[in-house]
Amino acid sequence: MTALKTDSTLRPVRWDADIRPHGALVLLDQTRLPDELVSITCQCSKSIWNAIRTLQVRGAPAIGVAAAYGVVVGLDESRPDDQSWQTNVGPVCDYLAGSRPTAVNLFWALNRMRRRAEQLGHRTWTDARTALLAEAHAIRDEDAAMCRAIGRAGQHLIADGAGVLTHCNAGALATSEYGTALALVYTAAEKGREFTVFVDETRPLLQGSRLTAWELERHKINTTLICDNMAAVMMAQKRIGVVITGADRIAANGDTANKIGTYSLAVLAAAHEIPFYIAAPSSTFDMQTLDGSLIPIEQRPPEEVRTIMGKATAPPSVQVYNAAFDVTPARLITGIVTEHGIIHPVNVRNIRSVLGLNERITPIA
Repeated sequence: MTALKTDSTLRPVRWDADIRPHGALVLLDQTRLPDELVSITCQCSKSIWNAIRTLQVRGAPAIGVAAAYGVVVGLDESRPDDQSWQTNVGPVCDYLAGSRPTAVNLFWALNRMRRRAEQLGHRTWTDARTALLAEAHAIRDEDAAMCRAIGRAGQHLIADGAGVLTHCNAGALATSEYGTALALVYTAAEKGREFTVFVDETRPLLQGSRLTAWELERHKINTTLICDNMAAVMMAQKRIGVVITGADRIAANGDTANKIGTYSLAVLAAAHEIPFYIAAPSSTFDMQTLDGSLIPIEQRPPEEVRTIMGKATAPPSVQVYNAAFDVTPARLITGIVTEHGIIHPVNVRNIRSVLGLNERITPIA
């Protein structure tokens, strides 16, 4: 574990080729924020699985990138003279896919790595590793480019003097860099606009207060932290002009899974006639899942609700329901900001048109 130098560009997932013997995946440990800025080095697939599962790396795009590099790390666990490397790729992908069930970017990235391995045929271990590492780099670089494009596509939704409400963390920490929902914020700020971002604390793990507020403060964005249950009052006081969140999986009809509490904000926004936007790359769309009722929702440990940062806040024996995500119906979403443009209104036809899909429903990747 090493301290990280403060940098204007946050890169929570990166490959360090200088770490012996083959290089390693380096992750910013987000469970340590905002107190400490430290990294963890992953040189086995188990460590990457644990990092995804325990939220040391989190955010749909970021865990997809981490998993892609995880395939290379899994290959490094075999012998360089092992000519059966291809039979090892599938089990590594299956193993990493079991880390978390909801964010579709994880499966999208792993399927892309599987297909690349299949294309390599009977190449040597060395050639295969070089090609798969290049594919993982490409996934990372494409994600960063998509985030920048999302920012350009949606920055105009944030007017000068506006109040922007966001939930959980959909910034650089959740992606390769720059972010999805926060990409709009950063791009609007780069254009000289002044506005306030209201950050929901996001119980139970406080990704809003621990991560988003920290990230926005680093960028010197005017930020106000609020409790989750303050959103309605802020809307009634007309302090919120637009709500923008990220997404972990978007079904073919536009129903969107995101951090628990997002659905509540969409209902409140509709009641107060405030536009509600999702910002997500095309890799977050799951065109094989027809609607939100079919999206698997992760259940997390009860201790996350019974405690706050390790301190007990409830009886240890009380029953807990701890769904990590909820699903916002497409009818409550004003638009989805993608690297290809804004999908508005949100329906099957517009989704397929903006994303450039064929008539037949097929996966994005």
